[in-house]
Amino acid sequence: MQRIFGIVMLVIGVILLIVGINASHSAVNQLSNTFTGQFTHGTAWYIFGGGAVALFGLLLVLASFRMKKA
Repeated sequence: MQRIFGIVMLVIGVILLIVGINASHSAVNQLSNTFTGQFTHGTAWYIFGGGAVALFGLLLVLASFRMKKA
């Protein structure tokens, strides 16, 4: 069960990362990045949140493999 949850979290995290990276190429984000040097808050949340969720999912998957061996 933990492995399935980890895989689901990993997939959701990767999807959020892709959405955030695609949003960072939009005209609004490019304009914001030009004047402020940073992306909009929404885009940053997608990128950082997606990375965190993907990392958490990966750790769950790896932990489930390790628990099965022991």
